[in-house]
Amino acid sequence: MASSGRYKVKFRRRREGKTNYYKRRIMVISGKPRLVVRFSNRYVIAQVVVSAPQGDFTVAEANSRELVKEFGWLGGTGNTPAAYLVGLLIGYRALLKGIKSAVLDAGLHRVTKGGRLFAVVKGAVDAGLEVPHDEEVLPSEDRLSGEHVAQYALNLKQSKPEFYKIRFSKYIARGLEPENISKHFEEVKLKIMEKYAKSEAKAEEDSQ
Repeated sequence: MASSGRYKVKFRRRREGKTNYYKRRIMVISGKPRLVVRFSNRYVIAQVVVSAPQGDFTVAEANSRELVKEFGWLGGTGNTPAAYLVGLLIGYRALLKGIKSAVLDAGLHRVTKGGRLFAVVKGAVDAGLEVPHDEEVLPSEDRLSGEHVAQYALNLKQSKPEFYKIRFSKYIARGLEPENISKHFEEVKLKIMEKYAKSEAKAEEDSQ
């Protein structure tokens, strides 16, 4: 059976759906650090990566598992509020490493207006990291804080209490009533800001 000589086997990471080499080449040529955002089944992962002839070097990283272990986060580790908090973490950590700006590397993720990807961007920008973006793609403040989850939970609790317990069983098991997630979000956000405000102050003292 004849076959075309023009066919080329794609690189392994492209076949596995991990890397868009065309976009990657453009970002590497720009010479700017990349804010790499990825999602697993359970977690949000963010890295600031610098490219060099020898390969890629991770300068800073953060993931939503840390929110639970270090900051007492009781909500989901893969939702929009968690994505924002991971963005806040990676933004502060990048700044402490001397990185002031980065370009977004979304990989092969589908870019959706108001989605988790841009929640990470919003968190990083709020921390002080410059990431080029269109303001219109960012999630609303209510969505970032989980207000939509809180409202849904409250309505469900009042109308279908048994289904409420099933739907939010993991939240309840962790000790968080889902209708209070926005308040909890603000508490965890404040913990992160206070920690890195102290880190920045110490870094300034050491540099003087």
